Amino acid sequence: MNTVTDTRQRILESARDLIYARSYGEVGVAAICDSAGVKKGSFYHFFPSKRDLTLAVIDEFLVDFKERIFAEAFSKSLPPMQRFLRLAELAYRFQKEIAEETGHILGCPFGNIALEMSTQDEVLRQKVELIFSRMEDLFRETLTEAVAQGEIGEIDTGATASAMVAYAEGIMLMAKTRNDPEVLRTLMPVIADIRIPR
Repeated sequence: MNTVTDTRQRILESARDLIYARSYGEVGVAAICDSAGVKKGSFYHFFPSKRDLTLAVIDEFLVDFKERIFAEAFSKSLPPMQRFLRLAELAYRFQKEIAEETGHILGCPFGNIALEMSTQDEVLRQKVELIFSRMEDLFRETLTEAVAQGEIGEIDTGATASAMVAYAEGIMLMAKTRNDPEVLRTLMPVIADIRIPR
């Protein structure tokens, strides 16, 4: 990795860790630069604003989640409905590891940004909405496959996918509020039982 790429990556990783552990509003450019070991001039060379950096952070989280959670959970080697149970298991394991490292459940990074910024910044709101829409698409495709294979009966796959995403985000918020990963272990598997009739 060259020095330019390394500097940008250090800024990105520092911002990701700080914003996830604290909040968008609480973390300023100075704190990000201090954590990354760079000067403000370097920050603004790569990111015109904190918002631009946050958009890149959201993309970074998405790549990480795809690699660490979604690729395994939604493997075609698993029956469709089993994929949701695998997602629940991996989400629990991920948050439990974070709790062991930090002492806190940090919740969903996308949900955290949505809760904090949806009424404050339209660009960030739209970015998170797009992430949730992609999750709904993945869930809907999996449900459609489950219906086609006779694993579940006919349902409204679009509405069910939306309900599943909403349920998962609600459980993440509850686990964060209680600072207890066991909330995820107990409640998240119920995601596979959600059905919205046609």
